Amino acid sequence: MSDALKPRLKPSTIAAHAAGAKDDETGGVVPAVHMATTFERGPDYSPLNAQNIYLRSHNENVRVAERLLSKLENAEDTLLFPSGMAAVAAVFRTVPNGASVLVQRQIYWGTTEWIRTFCARRGITLHEVEASDHAAFSEACVAHKPFLAWIETPSNPWLRITDIAASAKVAHDVGALLVVDSTAASPVLSNPLAHGADIVMHSATKGINGHSDVLAGSLSTAAKAAAIWQEIVVDRNTAGAVLGPMEAWLLTRGMRTLPLRMREMSTNAMALATYLSDHPKVETVMYPGLETHPGHAIAARQMQGGYGGLMSFVVKGGAAEALRVTGRLQLFLRATSLGGVESLVEHRHTIEPHTGIPEGLLRLSVGIEDVDDLRDDLGQALGQ
Repeated sequence: MSDALKPRLKPSTIAAHAAGAKDDETGGVVPAVHMATTFERGPDYSPLNAQNIYLRSHNENVRVAERLLSKLENAEDTLLFPSGMAAVAAVFRTVPNGASVLVQRQIYWGTTEWIRTFCARRGITLHEVEASDHAAFSEACVAHKPFLAWIETPSNPWLRITDIAASAKVAHDVGALLVVDSTAASPVLSNPLAHGADIVMHSATKGINGHSDVLAGSLSTAAKAAAIWQEIVVDRNTAGAVLGPMEAWLLTRGMRTLPLRMREMSTNAMALATYLSDHPKVETVMYPGLETHPGHAIAARQMQGGYGGLMSFVVKGGAAEALRVTGRLQLFLRATSLGGVESLVEHRHTIEPHTGIPEGLLRLSVGIEDVDDLRDDLGQALGQ
């Protein structure tokens, strides 16, 4: 049966079969690891395999992971990078000197910090706006006509939701590209390209890998032939911002259970968000799955199968009480990152004290443990 006649498989099936990847040479049901850094040529000096010349540009493990991510994102093409920040940098290196960019305010602090420094160095005018406020985003697009607009939804750690389709329309109307950081959602819960985004970015270190043992980033596009995408392709190759074969193999292995993990993490996070919303020691809960969340209706429209494992809540009593709670937690590990199978807690004000983060805010990355155990752990840490 031709590909055109095959039924569209569901994400769980695509992921479980690694988009059809296996080891045809040995019959293994999982792809082999190809560690070679260079590939042989024949007596006439033509490559023995036209696809493989040098590791910086060619590796089957990277191609397998990229094909799988493209299938999950419904993308025409995907590129892997050695970190999420390397993927961010690849996009912004396409911005001409002297141009302007529009970036969502109060997103992942590492992204904001790097973009500010990069724009200042390159003479690029940076405009920061609260993109979840669509009127403010629209006004900024019209006023500044940026080269590109960058949004993050759900945002980290505020869990704000930005309307991707509405943002794409406004950006395109002024000639801008829309890039979406969809790390907190993963391709299983949200497909920004289907809502009009030009490029979707992930810190694949997080939910896509899911096991806290691989550093990686990705970019996916709905328009492989677009000039900006071809510029990114060439830049990744020549600058050498590539992922190694073992990391790519591990990433593929992680993605094979991505739908299952995201489903369980979303279910657990929803239960914990509901529990914390009624707790007398909690001031507020930030989770888009809650009907009380200001972005819930938009999230319900542009996410499917859940709202992810990332959530934040503010403990009454400020920093001292929040740190007391983190110190008492036994199952939630005190560590940075998100999207792994193990649950993590982070006191964000300690990490970024000058960004307006409430002193009592705790960010949770909810894993796949038994939800009753996680609820009990939060309960004993918070006290009554």
